[in-house]
Amino acid sequence: MATPKKKTKQPEPLLNTPDNQLSADEHFKLNSNGVVGPLPERYRDHGTADLEKESEFLSKSHGLYLEYNRAKTGKEKDWMYMVRASIPGGGAFNQQQWEVFDRVADEYCDHNPYGKPSLRLTTRQNIQYHWLLKPQVMSLVQQIASTGFYTLNGCGDNVRNVMGCPLSKFSTIDGANGFELAHQYGEYFRLPAAPHIQVFAVDPAHINDPENMYEYGPRLLNRKFKIAFGAVHRDPDTGDIRYDNCTETRTNEIGITPIVEGTGSDARVVAYQVYVGGGQGEKKGKPTFAAHGLPFGTFTPDQLMPGLKAIVDVHKQWGDRKNRVWARMKYVVWKQGIDWYRDEVKNLGASFDAPSDDPNLPGPRELHHGWTKQESNGQWAYGAYIECGRLVDDAYIDPAKLERGGEGKTTADDQPKLRSMVKEALSRFPGTEVMITPNQDLLFTNVDESAKQDFTDCLASFGHGTRRGKTYSTLRVLSGACVGLPTCRLSYTDSEQFEPELLDELEDRGYGDVAESIGITGCERQCFRPATKTLGWVGSGGDNYALKLGGSEDASTQGHWLTDGEKQYLSMVPRDRVADVCATLFDWYRNEHQQANGSPQEKMGGFIHRMGFAKTLDVLRSDERTADLMELRNPTATFDPYVPNELIADC
Repeated sequence: MATPKKKTKQPEPLLNTPDNQLSADEHFKLNSNGVVGPLPERYRDHGTADLEKESEFLSKSHGLYLEYNRAKTGKEKDWMYMVRASIPGGGAFNQQQWEVFDRVADEYCDHNPYGKPSLRLTTRQNIQYHWLLKPQVMSLVQQIASTGFYTLNGCGDNVRNVMGCPLSKFSTIDGANGFELAHQYGEYFRLPAAPHIQVFAVDPAHINDPENMYEYGPRLLNRKFKIAFGAVHRDPDTGDIRYDNCTETRTNEIGITPIVEGTGSDARVVAYQVYVGGGQGEKKGKPTFAAHGLPFGTFTPDQLMPGLKAIVDVHKQWGDRKNRVWARMKYVVWKQGIDWYRDEVKNLGASFDAPSDDPNLPGPRELHHGWTKQESNGQWAYGAYIECGRLVDDAYIDPAKLERGGEGKTTADDQPKLRSMVKEALSRFPGTEVMITPNQDLLFTNVDESAKQDFTDCLASFGHGTRRGKTYSTLRVLSGACVGLPTCRLSYTDSEQFEPELLDELEDRGYGDVAESIGITGCERQCFRPATKTLGWVGSGGDNYALKLGGSEDASTQGHWLTDGEKQYLSMVPRDRVADVCATLFDWYRNEHQQANGSPQEKMGGFIHRMGFAKTLDVLRSDERTADLMELRNPTATFDPYVPNELIADC
């Protein structure tokens, strides 16, 4: 690992924070009686549209964010709420459960910029509802709870929604069902139900505490904490084994990948590789960094639960409780070192072995698009790409951007009806369930082989599968974006509304067949994980974007700001020039990457790492499409302790 050549300010987390230096947020938790505080009164007071700071903070553990319309100017804010439902492993939803989730969108979510009510799928396999008014919040939370899913743990200083590969639900390899493990550990790390019932008058029959639950204590955790389970699949016809990192395990505080011994019918999980200290969020103006988790150790199946508990306990004690910007687990791992963290976990009684060096772990980022045979029952799963995770009928089109006529042009009547599509598919094909993938897509399961053609025809009848009269391109289905403006309170720029526009332009320029990925976020919190995509574009304000480079379509590498070790380049690329940068880099890769000679073709992420940032900067300076952009640079290098030596070695 290399540090930038120019000395930069480093994070200064206050580990094992003394009680006399706790932040105001820590005192909110301590005085809240289990994240209750003034919330029962505040959500019943409809005379005010917003919340004071304490209530806003405590609401997050119940799955609520206070937001406002970012498109509206002036001192008066158009206050609204985002509600996030936790969906361990992405589901699964039967027809009756989905009807509830769909119906509440109609009842409460018509106050939005998309023209019609919608549901938003997320990269943590959640469902989000945007643009709710305060009087609507309590009823929506109650109706969600009636499905057996909850908004509890949707946000806040606790373990968030536990991720697991949805397709692994059908694995017959003992211990390889990441979906089942996500539910098991999601229950264990769920917050107690009583405060949630008290605040939102949830029917107690809909939510019960399991016998074995993690003890958060009155201070909860230091910050949000993310856990994800990877998977391994066995082909039901050939017996072939393949690892699957669809959950991008290493971007989490804790990522878990099963380790399999044997082949075919003899394959079995003997241990779990655990990674710790991942996290993609950063903070502008602060010395922060995004990181892949580091290999921690291997745990036998019976030691995994006590091991994960101990890992969380160490962070709960040592993580910064004064400076929230440095309160994530990755700063404890960075400051104290991975060996120190291992020793602390062992001191708590956990037992584990050294990490595995198996090069197959944790596997590529499988997206599960198209048909996959389910191993456990011989039925079929169909992965349906949902652009940016937005389920809406007839999305709003800005008249100023509307182009009529001609192949490949957007028209007012070619918008898909994706909400209606899901309802119809679950109704027309009895026994079918639907799940949310970590790429904001949908996985329909339990489809009979004889119904496969009818099923895809059904989806196509609602406009799924094409955009502008053309089949979804490879580049499009591998890419995506977070919500961004005007919905997200934290965003600086468009992301979900920019991504289709950018991909349209790149397709028109001839790059639709590029088997790489583009990730876009409206700010440096990086909710779509753009730094683990081939090209990551992070909103930097004023309709400008900063480039993260060095990630890979298969999520195997961590991307970084484009730097020579002293200065950051392409940190303020205007929206209308982003395609120029993408095109220049794609052309360079197409012309000079290593071709396959009996081995897999070199992916663009590996190509960038092999070439290095020095060569990358030269290419961008010498291309007429991007030369002028290279004069725009941030004079301060971003602190990043994990940028590989070879990436900036010759800068």
